[in-house]
Amino acid sequence: MYDVIVVGARCAGSTTALLYARAGLRVLLLDRARFPSDTLSTLYIQQPGVARLARWGVLDDLTATGCPTLDRVVYQLDDIRVEGCAAPVEGITGAIAPRRHTLDRILAEHAVAAGAELRTGCQVTGLIEEDGRVVGVTCKEAGRSVTERAPLVVGADGMRSTVARFVRAAEYHEAPRLTCAYYTFWAGLQTDFELYEGKSGWVSAVPTNDGAVLVSAYFPQDRFEEVRADALASYTDGVRINAPQIYEQVKDAERLERLRGTGEQRNYFRRAAGPGWVLVGDAGHHKDSLTARGIGDAFLQSELLVELTAGVLHDPERLASALAVYGTRRDEQLMEAYQGALMVASAEGKDKRRALLSALRTSPDLTQRYFDTVAGLRPVADLYTPELLALMSAR
Repeated sequence: MYDVIVVGARCAGSTTALLYARAGLRVLLLDRARFPSDTLSTLYIQQPGVARLARWGVLDDLTATGCPTLDRVVYQLDDIRVEGCAAPVEGITGAIAPRRHTLDRILAEHAVAAGAELRTGCQVTGLIEEDGRVVGVTCKEAGRSVTERAPLVVGADGMRSTVARFVRAAEYHEAPRLTCAYYTFWAGLQTDFELYEGKSGWVSAVPTNDGAVLVSAYFPQDRFEEVRADALASYTDGVRINAPQIYEQVKDAERLERLRGTGEQRNYFRRAAGPGWVLVGDAGHHKDSLTARGIGDAFLQSELLVELTAGVLHDPERLASALAVYGTRRDEQLMEAYQGALMVASAEGKDKRRALLSALRTSPDLTQRYFDTVAGLRPVADLYTPELLALMSAR
């Protein structure tokens, strides 16, 4: 018998397990993969997420792997360029972008060090229900079926969440897929965290471990079938057309890995919780990755969930109330970033983005407000000051 079973041991699940274990609870952490294991990701963690890693005692281990601090951001739309960085958070001056096989492994190791039991190569095959509530899981490991019980099962198993499917978690605030993305890693590039929006799509550059730079090319979703028919040629053209500054480096650089891509840039919220179950990370909420908020938002959800529920897991009524509060607060805290991601990834919003960037680059204060808003340090209302609105209307 455990206090919590967490399904999924990547950035949302391992963080949740770590925080529950540090609260003195008996935690079982399950993942069907065996670590170290990579996954599709933008890698980027904004300052609020990095501050959480520091608070949890994880950041030093990540920086020791050679993951650089990213304290300069470039956003260029056609010929309009803004540069800067969000303000420090709890002494954290920059973002980081660790490889996922490094980040997820280190988070899982910290969860185990805190007392969680980790089982990899373990696939959840069902949920146990009694009297209308989830009370455990069935899973397969090493060819045998296993049953484990707990008063709370946490689904932290990604966009295609098994837990969400078993509990039939309803989706809402859904929006159409807006982009598809292809990426790979390159050696020897000299970049900051950079995002370019050009004639036919977007290109991002993200420095990560071992001197590698993740370069991603985003295309409108309606081009997905065309793009994936010759993905490497489409990717190369996307970088050349939309980010010629990056292309000039990429064309003579060493490609470190095969090209990967996805058209599954889904946009939704799922019902956060029910009797005996709850969703965190991409299992409960997913948005287009252009704004690179997924990892930091997963950390936010994990921290919020544990703060609300760690002391009431064995009191069904109080747990139900805490889970309801979690769902409400999760949606409140993530809605602005969700709407922002939809705006950034929408072709129809390009004129608005151009007017915004053209106006704010005239003022150091507005530029700072912009980068603070992008990183989640300020609400959007703090950005759209009377000064900015007047500048936008004049253009």
